[in-house]
Amino acid sequence: MLSSEDTINQTQAVLNAENVDIYYGDFLALKGIYMEIPKNKVTAFIGPSGCGKSTLLRCYNRLNDLIPVFKLNGKITYHGQNLYDQDVDPVQVRRRIGMVFQKPNPFPKSIYENITFGAKINGFKGDFDQLVEESLRGAALWEEVKDKLKQNGMSISGGQQQRLCIARTIALKPDVILMDEPCAALDPISTLKVEELIHQLKEEYTIIIVTHNMQQAARVADYTGFFNVRVTEEGKRQGYLAEHDLTEVIFQNPKEEATKQYVSGRFG
Repeated sequence: MLSSEDTINQTQAVLNAENVDIYYGDFLALKGIYMEIPKNKVTAFIGPSGCGKSTLLRCYNRLNDLIPVFKLNGKITYHGQNLYDQDVDPVQVRRRIGMVFQKPNPFPKSIYENITFGAKINGFKGDFDQLVEESLRGAALWEEVKDKLKQNGMSISGGQQQRLCIARTIALKPDVILMDEPCAALDPISTLKVEELIHQLKEEYTIIIVTHNMQQAARVADYTGFFNVRVTEEGKRQGYLAEHDLTEVIFQNPKEEATKQYVSGRFG
């Protein structure tokens, strides 16, 4: 449960997980998740490998639906709407809740086409030149590539590719941006640029970031959820949410001993 619920509830919740259990076949991978994601804030998910951070992240835009053995019990709501109701279209969910992956994955098309591709599929009728410029500016990339728009999106640097992927996500006008270790494959300078961009983006978007980098979570996140792993009686590893609070509380005065040990680098 939230350890500073009153503080978090002062901000409008965009996403809310209520008693969520996540299964892969008969295996209960993540158990009993209660978590609110506040609007126009950055929430970081931290924790050791195998604790379910990315699994939960992918539940927010239903990417786990693509795994045949995936099953979710409980409820995840988006502005009060249950994302897993039968009449909810996962494609529309993914338009409103975009995803930026760990490894930059631009399309093998021009920079311009990378931005316009999703908009065309979704029936965009506006000015494509304007959309491209606005999206690239929103990803702090316009000045670097404005004279290279016809170049292949895979020809630019890794850090620029990741910002191109962010621009591609922005072009669809989402409400929430999910980031699954977006800096894991980047050098320190590119990482700094993406972190600076995250600070700018939260003015318009709600952001959830999964990261193994404690310093990154401390730098970019307003709230942090620490996920941990326990071993079941059957000897299987099971993830759970150990603590969720303001980032400064998680790093300076956590309530759980496991949280304190993790953020201080004693395990993980």
